[in-house]
Amino acid sequence: MSAVKRGAPSLDDLGIPLSLAPMEALLVPELPKEAGWQYEPKWDGFRCLAFRAADAVEIKAKSGKSLSRFFPEVLDNLRALPMRQFVLDGELVIPVAGNLAFDALQLRLHPAESRIRRLARETPAAFVAFDCLLRMARQPLLERPFAERRAALEALFDRDHPGIALTPATRELKTANGWLARRQLALDGVIAKRLDLGYRPGERAMLKVKRLRTADCVVGGFRYASSARVVASLLLGLYDAAGLLHHVGFTSALAGEDKSALTKRLEALIMPPGFTGSAPGGPSRWSTERSAEWQPLRPTLVVEVRYDHVTGDRFRHGTRLLRWRPDKSPRQCTFDQLAKPQATVVALGTG
Repeated sequence: MSAVKRGAPSLDDLGIPLSLAPMEALLVPELPKEAGWQYEPKWDGFRCLAFRAADAVEIKAKSGKSLSRFFPEVLDNLRALPMRQFVLDGELVIPVAGNLAFDALQLRLHPAESRIRRLARETPAAFVAFDCLLRMARQPLLERPFAERRAALEALFDRDHPGIALTPATRELKTANGWLARRQLALDGVIAKRLDLGYRPGERAMLKVKRLRTADCVVGGFRYASSARVVASLLLGLYDAAGLLHHVGFTSALAGEDKSALTKRLEALIMPPGFTGSAPGGPSRWSTERSAEWQPLRPTLVVEVRYDHVTGDRFRHGTRLLRWRPDKSPRQCTFDQLAKPQATVVALGTG
């Protein structure tokens, strides 16, 4: 009888489960100043873990779902790395003209196979690696300090690899704060990692400071609360070069004690059409019939809001109301406030 051959391990036999939850970060107002921290850019993409065992490759989203079907070019690039076995933590991004196109990532989810292949050719994704959890099968690095894991990661990047990038890092607070301050850099914020810390799956054991921007917007409409006739949210608009007012998002960060007076102020301004360009959408599966309705306003009120991301000329998330701007003309509220960044911090070659 022939001896059992110990071949290359499978993905299930690497020593790190495919179900591993990535370590997460706690949002803080500023970066830690004491020694013992490393700072890295926070990328605007899909967080994922990349597993490889010989020719078998898998990429898992933070939710635990597989992303492999949607990013075949990333699988090919991971297979091209010289290391035959690894587990990497990183971010999927799509660089387009020096910017990161989050909406292009979203387009990859759930389309037909033929469309995935076309998008993979037209707008290929890149994998930005920022942690190494395993370099040899059955020898996980989860308990090793981050300084050692970073050294193991850098050893994988002795040369350039198409579609794979090593995230920049610094231990200089001044440099990290510079990343946050420079508007032209296409990053989401800065992550701080303790050099002596092991990998803590699923825990918020890192720190993050997000880049937050502000914009002056026209209040083009509002929605009532679903349970009372008081304002629940303000609908925000910006003018394009043709003078059309487009709906770009909302803010619901309204003080409860101010809502009654604000509702009366807004009701006195109700006048169609509110938005002359793109208008708010209709009901969603989360809204009631009443909450989906919106009231158009004469475009006279201006607010300053804080936002984090813009996707497709809209604020991706709700914004925070900072202040009213009676000193600002509505016509000054234009899209050029949302100028896109012009350069990334790292070259993300995909060819």
